Amino acid sequence: MSKTLQSIRGMHDVLPEQTPAWQRLEAALAETAVAFGYEEIRMPIVEQTGLFARSIGEVTDIVEKEMYTFDDRNGDSLTLRPEGTAGCVRACLQHGLIHNQQRRLWYIGPMFRHERPQKGRYRQFHQFGVEVFGVKGAELDVELIQMARTLWSRLGIEDVRLEINTLGQPEARARHRQVLVEYLEGHADSLDEEARRRMHENPLRVLDSKNPAIQSILEGAPKLADYLDEESAADFERTCELLDALGIPYRVNPRLVRGLDYYNKLVFEWVTESLGAQGTICAGGRYDGLVEQLGGRATPAAGFAIGIERLLSLAGDEGDGARADVYVIVPEAGRQAAAMRLADRLRDGLAGRRVQCNLDGGSLKAQFKRADRSGAGLAVIVEDTEGAEVSFKPLRGEGEQRTVSADDLIDLLTDRSAGGL
Repeated sequence: MSKTLQSIRGMHDVLPEQTPAWQRLEAALAETAVAFGYEEIRMPIVEQTGLFARSIGEVTDIVEKEMYTFDDRNGDSLTLRPEGTAGCVRACLQHGLIHNQQRRLWYIGPMFRHERPQKGRYRQFHQFGVEVFGVKGAELDVELIQMARTLWSRLGIEDVRLEINTLGQPEARARHRQVLVEYLEGHADSLDEEARRRMHENPLRVLDSKNPAIQSILEGAPKLADYLDEESAADFERTCELLDALGIPYRVNPRLVRGLDYYNKLVFEWVTESLGAQGTICAGGRYDGLVEQLGGRATPAAGFAIGIERLLSLAGDEGDGARADVYVIVPEAGRQAAAMRLADRLRDGLAGRRVQCNLDGGSLKAQFKRADRSGAGLAVIVEDTEGAEVSFKPLRGEGEQRTVSADDLIDLLTDRSAGGL
């Protein structure tokens, strides 16, 4: 007996009863991005492996362990994108989108990382991201934070808090790195295996350790804030001033770092306690060196990404499960064509409403049961072979069945004062 085929571990189907919640969330994300003046860009899910090695960094966990990389039939090394920023920069450079001009872009789609699957962390996951090119200063950084806060308001999400930090410029990080490594080497015997590995490869990531014993050791570690360049310190101070002026609460978290090499200056996260260990729902910051790193001219840049699956869990949008608003019932086989014409007229006249037509016969009682299971609020019955006369009956709440001409039906259904849809 053959084994039943299953989806790949950590990659999930989005079932029909779940897609309405996804659609509503995606619409809210798109509407918010447009309201802030952003344009949509769509990039391939497969890129050359070198793009991520150059942008993310050769010694990061993503490149070393988590990327889905393979050789195609031409022998080229390709990778399923693990994040969106590098591909967005590549597209901008390839098509000249940011040459001597500012750009505000947004995208949404699947990303891929070979991690251990757990709630809120999947091997195929979805992100909404925004990227801004050509804009300097703390004002943009704060507008990005403001944009995320607007999303929480639109989605009715309250249990989130903002954490911020500054990574400074690469030169400042290099000075801090030297003293941080010396400090960690002095405590090497007390570090866990992961921290010892990261100590020389990417020591800032040790600061992000969730191990309580490591956190205790880090209490005395050198602080990056003590090694900041003047520009980064001034920008961070300006960021805090603007957040205070806009009434956006925040917490400065000196251990908030990034595993990606391209970040500099401000980094921020919106976090929640409602999702357990996977509490970060939005992460962003500035990456002024990435465009030049990938072959373009030096260009200031910043952005953020939001995990869609985590946001759906937090928003708690289960929907009503309905597949239709109006269900067209066909009492006799000879009226099928008339019913299908009527359904088309209803779809044209009731923009945005879902109209389902019974297609496979059945008794009147059976069709009314199907209408009820569809979640429709109204059943429409075709009363003649031409479809000139119809009846309609509310399926939710009270209301008598009424008979009208097909020409009058849409007017009645769109007239809310008369109890229409």
